[in-house]
Amino acid sequence: MTNPLLLALIPLVADLSRDLPDDERYRRLLLALRQLLPCDAVALLKLEDQQLIPLAVNGLSTDTLGRRFKVDEHPRLKTLLENTGPTRFATDCELPDPYDGLVENHRGHLEVHDCLGCPLYVQEQLWGLITLDSLDPSSFGAVDLSNLEAFASLAAATVMASERIKLLARNAEDQRQLAEIYKRAASTHNSRELIGQSNSQRQLRREIEIVANSALSVLITGETGVGKELVAEAIHRQSPRARKPLISLNCAALPETLAESELFGHVKGAFSGAMNERSGKFDLADGGTLFLDEVGELPLAMQAKLLRVLQSGQLQRVGSDSEHHVDVRVIAATNRDLAEEVRSGRFRADLYHRLSVYPLHVPALRERGRDILLLAGYFLEENRARLGLRSLRLSNDSQGALLAYGWPGNVRELEHLIGRAALKAMQAKPERPRVLTIDQDALGLDIQASNRTIAAQSGSAAPVRGRDLKESVDIYQSSLISDALIRHQGNWSEAARELGVDRANLSRLAKRLGLR
Repeated sequence: MTNPLLLALIPLVADLSRDLPDDERYRRLLLALRQLLPCDAVALLKLEDQQLIPLAVNGLSTDTLGRRFKVDEHPRLKTLLENTGPTRFATDCELPDPYDGLVENHRGHLEVHDCLGCPLYVQEQLWGLITLDSLDPSSFGAVDLSNLEAFASLAAATVMASERIKLLARNAEDQRQLAEIYKRAASTHNSRELIGQSNSQRQLRREIEIVANSALSVLITGETGVGKELVAEAIHRQSPRARKPLISLNCAALPETLAESELFGHVKGAFSGAMNERSGKFDLADGGTLFLDEVGELPLAMQAKLLRVLQSGQLQRVGSDSEHHVDVRVIAATNRDLAEEVRSGRFRADLYHRLSVYPLHVPALRERGRDILLLAGYFLEENRARLGLRSLRLSNDSQGALLAYGWPGNVRELEHLIGRAALKAMQAKPERPRVLTIDQDALGLDIQASNRTIAAQSGSAAPVRGRDLKESVDIYQSSLISDALIRHQGNWSEAARELGVDRANLSRLAKRLGLR
């Protein structure tokens, strides 16, 4: 009889020498693990800065990929990391399980019953974890833990192969800079990340990687709330200037009388109230990056002075007769159409061209498909910890509603919505259950109103810049399918009948669009 461990390992060994995308490589890894040890859910998590980041999951809800599990808040995960080999928790273990309520095929049981995990070591350094979970308390009772340990060794080799293949795609200088970036990122405890796996989000990350290493000025465009500041942070963090400061200034919040002083500084006595000399944002950002948010709000007189500094690098503080040089990279952001502002005479053409050497568009949340659920998972985990809950999850109808909603306020609106809905759900359950579920009523979303808002803002037939025909069709199809599923409470047969397509074809299309 063929050894099941051998059957599971042979395809993975073959994959080690293949150039596969990370998500496909990790998908195969988890499928092989479930073949070796049948269970309801498996996950691969990477340890970064004392938190575990899911890189791939199988059998867990989509939003799990967006969650960030802080080790100190999850004693089971902490125990797995502290043990050098596989660990199986007793079925009556009182430690809270991080996956309670997240197993897709929960059959009415929201709490995980049998849990198994093993740390992964890459070049003798703790890299992360693989976890297995089952709703059947007796699933892992007869499991040979040495098989899991052997599998973990190959999983570590898979991870190392993936990272080495990526490194080989770069030249020696790129590798040195990449190592510096990783080193700096590891020491930055408060850096925020760009979460998402949609094509548009992957393209954005590629563009960031391209421009970050240059000295070019970047103009980040996109609707309010899409995360333009996070993009600026990512560019700075991946640039050679990362050891120097990133200074941010919201131009919309600048009083016109103080704008020049805020940007360039002033000397003592320069104006009434200037009791001391003060450095401006350009001085503070010397050697680093200056992020000018809502740059389209700057008055014309201020635009001319900003242009002069960008052209010459020479700075003159308010009230001073002397100039000094600053070395600053400028990243600007706006939710306005600056080209239209130039045509209307409200923004200087020369400054626009100076700022938009490398334009970068951040897609609206409604254009990012199932990224909505990943981001929801991130905010759910934040609120779970903040509210002192054991588990916080979304019901199936809530997930469908999030996908169908238009998100005029984008990621910021989603963040506030999850926080508000978590409070409502908790208030409705005064006994505070072990697994708190947010249903559609707690979300309080008006899907039709959101779509009307979007249509009013952009015109219902207006194309989105930077989106080709195929992407536009995909987004439209995703919206139709999501709406149909909402109306039929997740029933795919009824949704297919309404849309006039075969159920199997609808399922294949939904899978291609990332809807299942």
